[in-house]
Amino acid sequence: MSGSGIRPAGSGAVQHGLVPGDTTEDVRKRGADVSRQVAVLPVGSFEQHGPFLPLATDTLVACAVAREIAETYPVHLLPPVTISCSHEHAAWPGTVSISSVTLHAVVRDIAESLRRSGVEALVLVNGHGGNYVLGNVVQESSARGERMALFPAAEDWETARERAGVRTSLLTDMHAGEIETSILLHTHPELVRPGHETADFVADDRRHLLSLGMSGYTDSGVIGRPSLGDAEKGKVLLGSLAESFGTYFSLLTGEGAEGERA
Repeated sequence: MSGSGIRPAGSGAVQHGLVPGDTTEDVRKRGADVSRQVAVLPVGSFEQHGPFLPLATDTLVACAVAREIAETYPVHLLPPVTISCSHEHAAWPGTVSISSVTLHAVVRDIAESLRRSGVEALVLVNGHGGNYVLGNVVQESSARGERMALFPAAEDWETARERAGVRTSLLTDMHAGEIETSILLHTHPELVRPGHETADFVADDRRHLLSLGMSGYTDSGVIGRPSLGDAEKGKVLLGSLAESFGTYFSLLTGEGAEGERA
């Protein structure tokens, strides 16, 4: 296998909606082709995304990114974590959260279970910006000598944004904006309801977000420009993120220059 880990289209994990359809033999065969197996865990949320995107938006986005990765690299795709730390959205009906302590414990337990079954590395594909604790999980795991990464980084999103022609900056495109709307228009257009065309709302100064929550900055739950959402942008965003994942794969598997320095 080349250092990039990229393989022909169609040789990735078996897909069945949001839940991988792999058998244990699929995982065994895939692991035989790499020096170190890498699992990919989508982490989403269940929180308001305005009146036009579903509560499961972050989970759908994380799964879309993870699927794109699994179609390109020989990774062990896991089912998503669908409820996480959405406390800042508590003012809106339907939002459900767990504590950061619980999320931390869940991810650590998953990583430990994977290692017992021979999967040594774990990538957390995070779809919700409020999951701050995931960065701590990765830092602590790495300090213990375990192989873990958090994806995508802000730099990966910025590269994808520029490549896709997304006009809204990452600062402005905070929630239910151009990026999320574009990805869902590409992957799940049937779930995008009318209204995003006129829902733009900008609130770039959010310095008290942790104290006030989202309701301190928006009545609709939207912060961004969803009117600019476009399915083609969503397609390019996902393709760019899959390309950016190559360095993470090399780092975790030890393949290529990046991995050799790890």
